[in-house]
Parts: sequence; structure tokens; C-alpha cells
Amino acid sequence: MEHGVANLSIKDIAARAGVAETTIYRRWGHRTAVVADAVTELAGRGNPPPDTGTLRGDLVQLLEQTRDLVTQPGMERFLGTTIALFADPDIAAARRTFWNDRLDRIAPVIRRGIDRGELRRGSEPHDVIETLCAPLYFRLFVTDKAIDARFVARCVEHTFAVYADRTGAG
Repeated sequence: MEHGVANLSIKDIAARAGVAETTIYRRWGHRTAVVADAVTELAGRGNPPPDTGTLRGDLVQLLEQTRDLVTQPGMERFLGTTIALFADPDIAAARRTFWNDRLDRIAPVIRRGIDRGELRRGSEPHDVIETLCAPLYFRLFVTDKAIDARFVARCVEHTFAVYADRTGAG
């Protein structure tokens, strides 16, 4: 996050870790694999999938965790650099790996909501999470408006408006 992905080198990573460059190459192969692992670790640390007892509570907590992660110092620049390098195949692969891992970790939260009848049967967990989180990233990168509690609540309500089970059948 200090240098951005574009300016990061294996030499810098090895120096910071106090190991030889060959150690980094042997374990990860290239810098983007290191970045993907580091970001996955950062996102997972202190951000366990919520289990508040209700899907509404879980979605609020999930979006607050996401907000807290992406608004950490340096993270907006890091994410912006990653987006700017969108066409780089290594960056694209690292991004897919990160998001697939994160979405898979969170999917049980959505499945519990489906099982409790809070969401329609057949709702795809990744789609629900996308509906919930996309406005946050739009605010972060496009409008630069506050990502406050009111905004979080609105995102949760919009997600329920799309996916809630209105039949009572689960």
C-alpha cells in the first residue's frame, strides 16, 4: 500500500521481509501473487463472516467491515492502482482470486438467510453480496460521498428489496 502495485518490486518485498529475493520468487512467483495473498490476509484479518442471528444484522456488519477495510489509509490509492492496471493479466488473476475467496467466505451468511426464509430460495449468494457492496465501491471511486451508517442502512434495504422472500415460503 505504501508504493502501489505498479511501483512494487520483488526486491522491495524481500528487503521488507528480510529474506532473499529467491525466497519470494520460490513461494509466489511474481509480485502480484504476493499482493493477492497480502490483500486476502488483510481482508480476512478481523473480518470474520458475521453471524448476528439475522441476515439484516449480518449485512449491516458485512458492509461496515468492507467500508472499514477500504477506507484504511492508503487503501483507496492501492485499489485505484489495481483498477488502473485492470488489463494486466497477473493483476486480473490476483483480483479474481481475491474476490472469489472473499465471496466464498461470505456466502454462508447469505445461505443462512435463505434457510431462515429471509431471502428467496434460489438467490445466488454472490449476486446478493454484489448488490449489497457495489454501491459502496461506486461511492468510493465515483461520487466520493460519505459511506456512513445511513448509507450502509440504505444499501441493506435495497438488497432486501431485490432478494427478500415476500411469499413467506422461504
